Amino acid sequence: MKPMKQLRNLILGAAALLAGAAGQQAAAESLTAVSFGGAYGAAQKKHMIDPYMAKSGNKILFEDYKGGIAEIKAQVKAGNILWDVVDIEVIDLERACSEGLLEVIPRSILPPGEDGTPAIKDFIPAALANECGVGVIVWTIIYAYNEKTIGGNKPSTIADFFDTKKFPGKRAMRKRPQVNMEWALIADGVAPGEVYKVMATKEGQARALAKLDTIKKDIVWFDSWSQAPQLLNDGGAVMVQSANGRIFDAIKKDKKPFTMVWDNHVYDLDVWAVVKGTKKKKMAFDFISFATGTKPLSGMTDVAYGPTRKSSGKYIDPAVVPNLPTSYLDKGVKADGIFWADFGESLGEKFNEWLLK
Repeated sequence: MKPMKQLRNLILGAAALLAGAAGQQAAAESLTAVSFGGAYGAAQKKHMIDPYMAKSGNKILFEDYKGGIAEIKAQVKAGNILWDVVDIEVIDLERACSEGLLEVIPRSILPPGEDGTPAIKDFIPAALANECGVGVIVWTIIYAYNEKTIGGNKPSTIADFFDTKKFPGKRAMRKRPQVNMEWALIADGVAPGEVYKVMATKEGQARALAKLDTIKKDIVWFDSWSQAPQLLNDGGAVMVQSANGRIFDAIKKDKKPFTMVWDNHVYDLDVWAVVKGTKKKKMAFDFISFATGTKPLSGMTDVAYGPTRKSSGKYIDPAVVPNLPTSYLDKGVKADGIFWADFGESLGEKFNEWLLK
């Protein structure tokens, strides 16, 4: 009987080990989150991704994408959800939400600020304006130049960006209509407050593309924000359109001789959103609840992006404040997400047709 008892104990012990391993595997779930990489992604990893994994024991696969909604739409349409959580620009959020590509995020999942302020009052209003997203940062698109390659004249306006006679050389721009068309109209004399009204007309759209025509042969197109500081550093362009944090990071960390121009910068928010149909919605909400807390959001000032919670202010280094987009809102234009939700598809087609001409 003794050998049988030993065999029985071995079987029970093996079963317990297998059950324990299975339990650990079930407990340690994985989530796929996508964002924009570079210094921005590094800041999110440091202040949101890694602390969440340490706290929860869950794993996050953190990947890069180029923005827009095309990849999200393809996944939802095919019923093959590869991403769970996405960092999306509000300029794209409105359209993605209205097309049913994102889950509605209950505000009840959001914790109060560290000072006890309810989330609904702690977040700036724009951060919770769309039911499909929770604001992460206030950021903006500026243009920058390299002090070593710009020459004696220093550009200071959007009109200068389009003036290739006074400022000869290549301009680097992100290959999409957003911001490019706004800047083109402003450079052509449209008042910033009238830009979206003008661009809603066929005449205004034609006017914007005609202004872009004037520098078309001098434009270097890129897809990812990470390419902007590289082009400026390597001499691929004398002026580059860029997310402000990319240029700030190059100046701060790499000591690059870059200067940012804040005239008519187009500012917006990024949010965390959840892809419609993910099987990990509960975990996605749990991550967003953590990542948009007071302390994690304050970490985004590492790359000069403003946090969307007021309670994050106590963690902000005063030396960074002059580099935050929120310090220059009076010089900027708020990106109109509703406009781009209505016109994004048609203007995207027009813009692509213009590119091929």
